[in-house]
Amino acid sequence: MKKAIVLLADGFEDVEAITPIDYLRRAGIEVTTAAVTENLTVTSRWGTVKVIADTTIKEVIKQNDWDTVILPGGIPGAENLATSQEASALITQMTSAGKLICAICASPAIVLAPLGLLSGRKFTCFPGMEEKVKNSDWKNERVVIDGNIITSRAAGTAGEFAIAVIANMLDEFEAEKIARSVLMS
Repeated sequence: MKKAIVLLADGFEDVEAITPIDYLRRAGIEVTTAAVTENLTVTSRWGTVKVIADTTIKEVIKQNDWDTVILPGGIPGAENLATSQEASALITQMTSAGKLICAICASPAIVLAPLGLLSGRKFTCFPGMEEKVKNSDWKNERVVIDGNIITSRAAGTAGEFAIAVIANMLDEFEAEKIARSVLMS
């Protein structure tokens, strides 16, 4: 069974976290949520959604058996992910192992770019955030895939983002099955 880890930090964008969690689980992918702090209760950007994470980033690093890492956006959520040394270490480790790295909204610019992961690559992000990214090829597209990195724009593209992740983790057939089941296609 394929395994994905979704990193959650206070201030995460609700839809950008919950949609991939839901769609990947529908596809039969084992999804684990990890708080980047010791506190398992993580509060969304708007303060209206509280998620009790399955584990913490410190425990996740010990396991290191994930196929994919998913980074929701939102401000200050993406900033809180970027300041987590453990999250940066996990993302770097997974990149070196050729694992799938998926970021949406502000996270491509705020989390991935400072780690050098977008250098020389195509990507997308929340409009205007691309100005923070140097030596990369920003695309005005809803979802961009470049090798083992999938990026997406914002809450409005969360479904397409999740479907792209499923297609890369499993296959197009399984991704299309989920897209049809949620009336995306």
